[in-house]
Amino acid sequence: MIELQQLSKQYSDKVAVDGISAVIRPGVVTGFLGPNGAGKSTTMRMILGLDRPTSGTALVNGRPYAKTSAPLAEVGALLDAKGVDGGRSARNHLLWLGATVGVGARRVEEVLGTVGLTEVAGKPAGKFSLGMGQRLGIAAALLADPGVLILDEPVNGLDLDGIQWIRALLTELAEGGRTVLLSSHLMSEMQLVADHLLVIGQGRILADTSMDDFIADSSDGLVIVVSPDTNTLAPLLTGTGATVTSPEIGRLEVRGLTADAIGDAAALHKLRLHSLIPVEASLETAYLNLTRDSVEYTGANPHNTHSTTTTDARRAA
Repeated sequence: MIELQQLSKQYSDKVAVDGISAVIRPGVVTGFLGPNGAGKSTTMRMILGLDRPTSGTALVNGRPYAKTSAPLAEVGALLDAKGVDGGRSARNHLLWLGATVGVGARRVEEVLGTVGLTEVAGKPAGKFSLGMGQRLGIAAALLADPGVLILDEPVNGLDLDGIQWIRALLTELAEGGRTVLLSSHLMSEMQLVADHLLVIGQGRILADTSMDDFIADSSDGLVIVVSPDTNTLAPLLTGTGATVTSPEIGRLEVRGLTADAIGDAAALHKLRLHSLIPVEASLETAYLNLTRDSVEYTGANPHNTHSTTTTDARRAA
């Protein structure tokens, strides 16, 4: 388990993390989300003792990570897959790490097989592709079979098979009782694998909730209704207080009523329904709605930039 207690970090006049408190529990995959510059990396570095907090504490299984006698056996971390001696082979890199906690060749071969690097284990890590480097970083995180895993963008550079593999692996690890903290900008993948979400913006916690509740709270309850009787159905639904629009003949967009309630109303008045489709918000939509005011680095709309440039060029001409 990871506990953050009023954790803060300030660099000169910049507050990177601003008094955050949270508990990342075992048995679930916790997604760690936030815009660039939100404080995610700084938080993970403080958990791992790589950055010293300005105030507050970060505890792993009840104590600061720096006081752990066998760090690799306590926490497996992937923050930078490039942090490897490029001249070492993948196998030698893992053997070298394993020697610090009494992990031998058998376990090294096991994790090489788990991440799919057995056939290239003798090659220098410096010649690995981005995806292979990620697999080696994940192997290092898994090496001492730790109870806590902290992974920053683990699918970066992986192909589709690799993404499906890491998705299944993280789920299996969490189901086995491990604490899994996962940071990623790939919302579609996060929605598939994370059970709980911790969202940070401008150094502060914006949300600490389950994936289902996070998405449900952002949904506006839209239900698509397809019926040949929309002319009769629409005023009936409006009369209940629902908001009803008709973008095309035979189709209604209803907000403020559940699909069950719409179906019951249609049945009561013997109106035909061809389909009722509740539209749920995606994680991406919910995330953007929440963090819109917390984005520190924004670029100009390329279309607007193009228009401005073209207009200025014409004026200059």
